Amino acid sequence: MNSSLEIHVEFSFKGEDHVFSEVLDLDEILQKSVISPSFHAIIAKNNDIDVHSYLFEVLEQAELVYVKATGLASGFLKEGYFDLEGFSEKWRESRTIDLLRPIALRELGIDPDSDPGLRAAMLEAYRLGKIS
Repeated sequence: MNSSLEIHVEFSFKGEDHVFSEVLDLDEILQKSVISPSFHAIIAKNNDIDVHSYLFEVLEQAELVYVKATGLASGFLKEGYFDLEGFSEKWRESRTIDLLRPIALRELGIDPDSDPGLRAAMLEAYRLGKIS
């Protein structure tokens, strides 16, 4: 299931009210980024706001209102707060398991999601392989 996040932001600049609503495809965003994305910058880009402008500086100070999340992201939206770091970590872990699942099924006949110990061991082996 795809993960998405609906965000609203409102602010005024030079006597003009700005209201933006975005539904962000978090899967697409995280596939393109190794660091946590800036939702303010994404909203600016989607609305043709130069990130080197005063308008962007005001947008950047505005509070984002997280309205609705779908997929894996839904577990990280609580009372208007979205845990981006927690979501990103879980999303990357899930993607890694998706890559490793065929190996576990082929070699062991076990789905890593059905065996927490195997899942943890595979993730640790993957992380060790990345740092070596």
